[in-house]
Amino acid sequence: MNVIILGAGTVGTSIAEVLCANNVNVALVDNSRRALDDVEDQLDVQTVFGSACDATTLFQAGASSALLCLAVTDRDEVNLVGASIAKAMGTSRSVARVVSPTFRDVSTFDYQRHFMVDRLLSLEHLTALELAKAVRARRLFAVENFARGGIEVQEVAAEPGSKRLNVPLKDLKLPRGVRIGLISNTQGTIIAGADDFVQAGDHVTLIGTRAEVEEAKRLFEHKPPPNRNVIIAGGGEIGFHLALLLEHGRFNVVLLESDETRCEFLARRLEITTVLHADTRRRSEMEEARVGKADIFVATTGRDEDNIICGVEAKELGATRILAVVRRPDYANVLGKLGIDSAISPREVMAKQILGMVEPGPIRIRSEIAGGDAEVWEIEVAENTPITQAALKDIQTPQTLIAAIEREDFVRVPGADDHIRPGDTAIVLVQRDSRESALELFVPTN
Repeated sequence: MNVIILGAGTVGTSIAEVLCANNVNVALVDNSRRALDDVEDQLDVQTVFGSACDATTLFQAGASSALLCLAVTDRDEVNLVGASIAKAMGTSRSVARVVSPTFRDVSTFDYQRHFMVDRLLSLEHLTALELAKAVRARRLFAVENFARGGIEVQEVAAEPGSKRLNVPLKDLKLPRGVRIGLISNTQGTIIAGADDFVQAGDHVTLIGTRAEVEEAKRLFEHKPPPNRNVIIAGGGEIGFHLALLLEHGRFNVVLLESDETRCEFLARRLEITTVLHADTRRRSEMEEARVGKADIFVATTGRDEDNIICGVEAKELGATRILAVVRRPDYANVLGKLGIDSAISPREVMAKQILGMVEPGPIRIRSEIAGGDAEVWEIEVAENTPITQAALKDIQTPQTLIAAIEREDFVRVPGADDHIRPGDTAIVLVQRDSRESALELFVPTN
């Protein structure tokens, strides 16, 4: 299994370290000989000196036969071009890291499709997703995005007193674009069928668009919970993405940013989040922003030290829970002692995402949910695969659910009469014990 990494900076090196630890052959490309020398002193990898956009360099790195190319330099444009060239040369899957939200906004232009790369990966967005999981932990146990963000997977707890308990799923009248994928309880996890029902205390996995999933969550609540107050310190890309993820949920979101120009940008892009011009390094400004009243305080500035310090200040002021972005692993041992309830490392987030991509076969992305009892796959459907041979109702899929399909520019939840076509992207929910049989549905028969 061969993987090419374009960029020997902090991100590229950390990914190479994780892949080497998992016995993956890595070729690392960079135009800095010094950076490559430093990596060679630490890791057993092939290094290739040259431009990430140069076809000759990519050929030397093995792009014609690689399983995966990860373009993670510090320049979005270089990543897009390099990943595109590697894909055209024969790399099975190519991924480009982008920082600017412009490249992921398909409403203006579809850069991913134009450059023919398999995925645009934003480290900042992935980190925000992990923070969103931690923020929602009391009521929402998983948040994952698939099909270029068009589909969201969430887990919710069914509350005693809900009117939709003990009702067969076929009679629930769910929103059209939502599926119940899993039902989990102390006895185990099952793929939900039409005749199954939800009991109080069950964890229910909902799959669909964000707005429809939010609507479906209400079916399993006895009464709507009160909104919680979330204050985000730092209006960079991580803080911005986190506010986007939370502002249409049951949260009152306040975003603190010290740069006035950035505040104006954030205020234009965020619909209902309150943006305040405030320096979180100053206790007086934290007090003025009423940080002590926050249910959850999240530190997302660009410096670990600032995140830790303002997190400690927020705890002393009275904030209930403290989350922080901490990049340096050597800080991990002291965070709990300082009152930081949860720390998110962007490097660990990226490593987790990459490990879900480095396996042969049709799976593009794999994520564990329900405590590891099940997985969500994003699969590119190939020609001559069993899943394409008949309508979904006529295909035996034990403990497997085709939760959504992306076809051309549309993402939707399929019905029993739908056919999966070659070229579709399928979102598949699989119980762990059925993994091998489920994968056979997507392997070409000739």
